[in-house]
Amino acid sequence: MPVFSKNFKLGLLGGGQLGRMMLQAAIDLDIHVKALDPDPNAPCAKIAPEFVCGSFLDFDTVYAFGQDCEVITIEIENVNLDALKKLQSEGKKVFPQPEVLELIQDKRIQKQFYRDHQLPTADFVLTDNADAVAANVDFLPAFNKLGRGGYDGKGVQRISSAEDVHLAFTEPSLLEKAVDFAKEIAVIVARNEQGECKTFPTVECVFHPVHNLVEYLFAPADVSEEISEKAKAIAIETAEKLGIVGLLAVELFLTKDGEVLINEVAPRTHNSGHHTIRANHTSQFEQHLRAVLGLPLGDTTAHSTAAMVNLLGEDGYSGDAQYEGMSDVLSVAGVYPFLYGKTTTKPFRKMGHVTVVENDLAKLKEKVDFVKNTLKVIA
Repeated sequence: MPVFSKNFKLGLLGGGQLGRMMLQAAIDLDIHVKALDPDPNAPCAKIAPEFVCGSFLDFDTVYAFGQDCEVITIEIENVNLDALKKLQSEGKKVFPQPEVLELIQDKRIQKQFYRDHQLPTADFVLTDNADAVAANVDFLPAFNKLGRGGYDGKGVQRISSAEDVHLAFTEPSLLEKAVDFAKEIAVIVARNEQGECKTFPTVECVFHPVHNLVEYLFAPADVSEEISEKAKAIAIETAEKLGIVGLLAVELFLTKDGEVLINEVAPRTHNSGHHTIRANHTSQFEQHLRAVLGLPLGDTTAHSTAAMVNLLGEDGYSGDAQYEGMSDVLSVAGVYPFLYGKTTTKPFRKMGHVTVVENDLAKLKEKVDFVKNTLKVIA
C-alpha cells in the first residue's frame, strides 16, 4: 500500500517523548500513526491519531497491535521480538528489523558484533557473574555493563580496582576497558530499504558527572574535519554491516591520541539528535520516518551551529511539574524549549529539552549557561 494512501498506517511501539516528536514530524507528512504504550498518560497519548494502552513487552498485545499496520517501528528497543518476528514472517514490514534489535538489546552480543566485524571499540571481556569480574582484576580499570536492561547510565558500574569488585553485577555482563578519552561524540546515521545512507553532523556530548546521561551537547562537535569524517565513516559502516533500516545513533569515544571508538549504539531516534528539529534542514524524526517508509532521505545539512540542553527534574523535587524561569528563557532569541508532556517530575527525570541556535560560539555557550542556570523543573 502506498505510504500516502488514506488507509496507510504506521505502528509505533512506545509512546514516550521520542514517539511524541516522531508524531509531530508524521503530522507534517500526514502519516497516520498508531502508538502502543503501557502508560495511559504517555507523552504520545493525547496527540496520536490512534493510541493503544498496552504492554510492548507482551507477545499477544504486540502481535494484535500490528495486524492493521503496514509498517511497524519503535521508539524504544526493549520490545517483544517474538511478536515482531511473527509479524515480519507474515509480510509486515518491521523496521528496524527484529534481528537487529535482538543484537543491540544485549550489550554483550553488541560488543562481540563489533569485534567480529572489525569495527573499532574498546577492549572487553564477557563476564557471566561477579566471580568472573573478580577473576579479571588484571583488566581493571574497566566499566562493568549489564548485558540487558541498562539505560541512561543505569546498569553501568565503574570497577577501578580489586577493592571495587563487590560492586560488580551478578547477572551476565561485560567488562569494558576504561578509555582515556578526550571527548564523547556521536553520529546519527539513517539507512533506508534501498540502502541509501546519510549522516547528521558529528556532535559533542557532555554527560552529567553523576547520573551518566547527556546534560548538553554542541553541534557540530569541536573536532577536526578529519575526526568528524572518520566518525561518520564508522557510523555508516556500522549501519551497513548491521543492515539496519531506520535510524542508528552511534555513540563514540575520541581518545587523546586521535582514535575513534564505538561506545554503544541505539537503533532509534536519540537524545544526541534532538537539536536537529531546529538546527538542520531535516530533523532526525522526519529522517527516521523517511528511512522506515522507504522514502528518499532528507538533507541533513545544519543551517546553524546549535546546542541542546536536557531539561531534567531538579534534585529534591517530586510531584506535579512546574517550570521555573520559562518566561526568561523564552525571551532570548534562538532559544527553543520542547516539553515532553509529562505531568509529574522527579529528580533527574527527562522532562524536556532546550535547543539553542546561535552561530557565534561564544554567545552560544553563554546562552547554554543561561538556560542551565535559569530554567528549572520543580514541583
